[in-house]
Amino acid sequence: MNEIRVTATMAEYDRVLRFVMDQVEAVNPSPALGMQIELVVEEIYVNIASYAYPDGNSDGKGMAVVQTEISSDTHELTLIFKDWGSKFNPLAKPDPDITLSADEREIGGLGIFLVKNNMDSVVYEYVDGMNTLTMKKRLD
Repeated sequence: MNEIRVTATMAEYDRVLRFVMDQVEAVNPSPALGMQIELVVEEIYVNIASYAYPDGNSDGKGMAVVQTEISSDTHELTLIFKDWGSKFNPLAKPDPDITLSADEREIGGLGIFLVKNNMDSVVYEYVDGMNTLTMKKRLD
């Protein structure tokens, strides 16, 4: 499993994205698949950087860990995001009703809806004070 640990701030977003995409691009995914992975990384990391540490992260103590593994036999990406911020299960909120107009829909939830629809599986756990979101996606 490859891993990067960063201070959970927006300043680290490009570094996190490049870490994930360098590994994904090594297996030569289709452009559409690459865009799906980028969308997922952006949505999850931006949420961690923006909301995991409600008192802000100006002291730089709030961390995020991103782990990746690409199975050579199944061509499956495992992407794990971890943080020690406020306990939050992004999967607990019901999916938004996308049949409603933007004015009629409740605010929030569309990003995780997109994540769930772009990945093959998404699982949340809270263990030992750590939020862990594990996602899997076939790369072929």
